[in-house]
Amino acid sequence: MDLNRNNLKKIRGLIIFTAVVCLAVIKIDLVLKGVFFVIGILKPFIYGAVVAFVLNIPMSAIEKRLFGGGKNAKMQKAKRPASIFLAFVSVILVMVIVAVTVVPQLGKTMIELGNKIPLFFSSVQVSLEQLLAERPELVAMLEELDFESINWGSIFNTIVDFMKNGLGNVVTSTVMVASTIIGGVVNLFVALVFSFYILAQKEKLGDQLKRVMHAYFPKGVYEKVLEVASLANRNFSNFITGQCTEAVILGSMFVVSMAIFRFPYAVLVGVLIAFTALIPIVGAFIGCFVGTFLIMVDDPIKAIWFLVLFIVLQQVEGNLIYPHVVGNSVGLPSIWVLAAVTIGGSLMGVAGMLIFIPIVSTVYALLREDVNQKNGRKT
Repeated sequence: MDLNRNNLKKIRGLIIFTAVVCLAVIKIDLVLKGVFFVIGILKPFIYGAVVAFVLNIPMSAIEKRLFGGGKNAKMQKAKRPASIFLAFVSVILVMVIVAVTVVPQLGKTMIELGNKIPLFFSSVQVSLEQLLAERPELVAMLEELDFESINWGSIFNTIVDFMKNGLGNVVTSTVMVASTIIGGVVNLFVALVFSFYILAQKEKLGDQLKRVMHAYFPKGVYEKVLEVASLANRNFSNFITGQCTEAVILGSMFVVSMAIFRFPYAVLVGVLIAFTALIPIVGAFIGCFVGTFLIMVDDPIKAIWFLVLFIVLQQVEGNLIYPHVVGNSVGLPSIWVLAAVTIGGSLMGVAGMLIFIPIVSTVYALLREDVNQKNGRKT
């Protein structure tokens, strides 16, 4: 009798689950709206969790190296707030160094570019005058064009209408941008506060989450979830550490090589490439574009040689440094690192490149373990 009741409960639960899934598929637009609405509400807390996860890496290192050996009760009590503060300060200090190094040089280059643009247009005007003087047929072709048939009044009215509508659009866009900035500042503040609380009580929050899972999930599922979560946490932490290490190595290579070959803006370009290299594989090309532009303003020939230097160093970085530093840090072979970056970039852009490498590494490790177990059973 009890067996029949259990079977009926299982069948009833399966029917309800199937009905819910079918309803969700039929009303997929409403489901997606609801999901995006919930994500929008939880966005500051999601950002806070991401910030806490990233800052947990330097915070843990600071705790182990500066406060790990101390047995003083006051020291142990103060190590967590001190470690959080030092982690926040270190990240902010790196961002300030990058900004102080990059922004003034960019401003100086823009001023130089503004001074050189009039000379450029003057040279273009002289070249055009020489071209027209040498080729009279071009002057004849221009004279044959019927400029009088153009309806200048209609063009003027179109411009006036565009200006009227554009003014309203500008005001609307300004209000939207202002509200977006205010909302972003509020979300950032909430995210930072939330990340501070997560870092301060991460052991307690982890224990509470384990207790909830242990209460509502079977033992096998509970243990497997903990195993996967531990593996994912290790892979994400190692990936962030490896990515930062790779960025520092690449930036140092550019600073040293550019200083040896006497390229301008060596430190600026090196810092810029190191910062953009945090984006896997393709990020350095962004720094290359900006660096080429800066050097081209100073000397176009050196800009061409800089492109040659970039191609050489990029080959060294892409084939030797990145697969070994980042690939080994997450336990992922080089070919799968490239595949993860390609697939993640196609699906989610830059964020996908950053996320997919540790995700693929976790799936790869789980699949490798499962395959080894099954092969072991067969042999």
